[in-house]
Amino acid sequence: MSKNRRNFSAQQKADIVRRHLKDKVPVSTLAEELSIQPTQIYQWVAMALEQVDRTFEKVDRGAKASKRSEAKIADLKEQQIKRLQEKLVHKNEVIAELMEENIKAKKANGDL
Repeated sequence: MSKNRRNFSAQQKADIVRRHLKDKVPVSTLAEELSIQPTQIYQWVAMALEQVDRTFEKVDRGAKASKRSEAKIADLKEQQIKRLQEKLVHKNEVIAELMEENIKAKKANGDL
């Protein structure tokens, strides 16, 4: 006889931890209300507290965004260069064919 495990979403876990830390709801009350072990709530609180230092880190989001946009621009430039090189190769092939036909026509007319 096995019980199905309940899965709490990240939002639900955050709400439970918030109720404990901000609203000062005792862990025992939350555990009883949710029918889970108090140790589970303590684990979630510990996980949240481990992540709290990231909240206060200064993140230069503009620099990250500009790096991404620079990389995207560089990629687009490379694609354009490749496209233009292919177009140049095709143009050279067409010119070579036309020159060959022109020379054959001149020979046929006796101009060469």
